[in-house]
Amino acid sequence: MARFAHTVTVAALDRGWFEEAADALVDLLDASREGPDGAVVLADGRAVDGLRLLKGRHLRPGARYGEVPAAPGTAATPTEAADGSARASGAGDSAAAPSSVVLRAWRPSHSVEMESLVVEDGLSLKVGLRLSGPRRPRAVELSLSGHQPGGGSLYRFSGRAKADLAAWWAAVDRLPSAPPAARAPVAGRAVHRLAKARLTLTPRPAEDGSWRIAVVLSVRGRWLLRPVGAVVLLFARGPLERGLREAAESAAAEWNTALAELTPLHGEALRAEIADALTDPDGAATL
Repeated sequence: MARFAHTVTVAALDRGWFEEAADALVDLLDASREGPDGAVVLADGRAVDGLRLLKGRHLRPGARYGEVPAAPGTAATPTEAADGSARASGAGDSAAAPSSVVLRAWRPSHSVEMESLVVEDGLSLKVGLRLSGPRRPRAVELSLSGHQPGGGSLYRFSGRAKADLAAWWAAVDRLPSAPPAARAPVAGRAVHRLAKARLTLTPRPAEDGSWRIAVVLSVRGRWLLRPVGAVVLLFARGPLERGLREAAESAAAEWNTALAELTPLHGEALRAEIADALTDPDGAATL
């Protein structure tokens, strides 16, 4: 097994603001309704930008959402045509088109679940997302499976990841001198016929109030290919270490930039700003 690790420093996110923003977003969506041509309309009458209901009842299990269709006089893309046909005919979920999401559960006090099936460049990709405690997020779970039709087992892969937000907040609430959490709050696994990989994120507070996040990637070969994998990793170790470091630093830089642009609004001001971001993302100010 090969193990790669890198630590990045990121700005801390205020838990109270994050949970208030999540609650406001859920409230806005829970009060929304279906408008003309499948538009998703907020309580104030404004439509959510770039989103429409393609099939089913709004916020009910099985509802399918996708992008807004082309303007009148503009030829529809194959995706839009497929979406329109699915809505008109009530086709099953197996006919899912790219850029569409199926809502599996909408229970604001308990959980939200959704699923997407995308076929692009000959690759079929199924993604599932589950959010526990949407109003005060407790955990986020992601599942992923993909294959290339007719490509055999070498073209199949799967993965699962979970972010335990309660454990994350507990880890960053420790004293800077305390040891890091024994269990990583964020962990993900990917499986392929030839190899398995595991990625973990473990945060701890820094003296200046920022977060230090340890990123650890473990890779191992499977079955009889383990000796071969060991030889490959011997030559690929440098590029893998560099790739992990660059990816972690890039993600940290994007996170820090995003937080630096945030204006910590609260109450009705925060709710109004989120509504503006949903209906006019290009014109909305930073939260």
